[in-house]
Amino acid sequence: MVNLRVCALDCEALRGLLQERGSQCLVLDCRSFFSFNAAHIRGSCNVRLSTIGALALEHVVPNEELRARLRQGLFHTVVLLDERSADLEVPKRDSTMLLALGTLCREARGARICFLKGGYEAFASACSELCTKPAAPAGLSLPLSASPAPGSADSGCSSCGTPLYDQGGPVEILPFLYLGSAYHASRKDMLDALGITALINVSANCPNHFEGHYQYKSIPVEDNHKADISSWFNEAIDFIDSVKKEGGRVFVHCQAGISRSATICLAYLMRTNRVKLDEAFEFVKQRRSIISPNFSFMGQLLQFESQVLAPNCSAEAGSPAMAVLDRGASTTTVFNFPVSIPVHTTSSALNYLQSPITTSPSC
Repeated sequence: MVNLRVCALDCEALRGLLQERGSQCLVLDCRSFFSFNAAHIRGSCNVRLSTIGALALEHVVPNEELRARLRQGLFHTVVLLDERSADLEVPKRDSTMLLALGTLCREARGARICFLKGGYEAFASACSELCTKPAAPAGLSLPLSASPAPGSADSGCSSCGTPLYDQGGPVEILPFLYLGSAYHASRKDMLDALGITALINVSANCPNHFEGHYQYKSIPVEDNHKADISSWFNEAIDFIDSVKKEGGRVFVHCQAGISRSATICLAYLMRTNRVKLDEAFEFVKQRRSIISPNFSFMGQLLQFESQVLAPNCSAEAGSPAMAVLDRGASTTTVFNFPVSIPVHTTSSALNYLQSPITTSPSC
């Protein structure tokens, strides 16, 4: 059994820590990926932790530099928060915050572990100047009647006949990741305005219009139930990450920016942020409302989810427990944290998809 004393921290106390000892304070936001990206405390880190047993520190503190500093004992205080919990009796035992606390029992060296009373909701109300401001999903609006850039395909668009999927411009999924249609990919003015440096063409027949100007990655799949798009997931994710590492931006497109390219963006969010398909889908749909991966692609994404969220086989056996003692309280509450829970695959129902993605064997 591993014990850890966790103190409650109010909003003003956290404000003081961030202003006076910001470099020694690590704030871990245990809300959903969607909520975190909508607005969060500046400098905080989103916990990427599933509730099916993955307890690796990499998922609690995804930033490699911050994780190394935590292991070296360079943080004085680690603060965890959720949406609005007033104390640790409120979250469920399998909540992200309590699972993250269980991981910190083993990994945090010398740091004082705290939870924020009232969560993000209270802090945003009391200390809004230390939070990012909620913003509408970023995109680009250029007149569709504008002439295509030299060398681009003739769009054939008119003010009354433009397909919905070609209207507007590419939408920002993440600061370095954009989604749109083949028409958008033919508009060099749009791409340049967004700072695009690379494109992923998720089609077998859409041309790469500007190979002398941008880096291209082709994923030649058709939009039908026989297509195996999941075999390209890891390659596409690696490509996006490589462009991101170089400070570039990637535009992902297919013909309409609805099914194939949306599937690639969903897979990227699921793998890199360890989120479930439904959460990633809602996040992307908020930015491009017309996305609709075909039924087979959704099935392959569900299989990919089981791999992404599979328990960490290297996690130590047993169920570490944490004794949580609220500051000023006279009693101790013990929470048990599961290390691994078997993943029940539903692959038998999806055999027709012929996907190479399989669930990890139970530990």
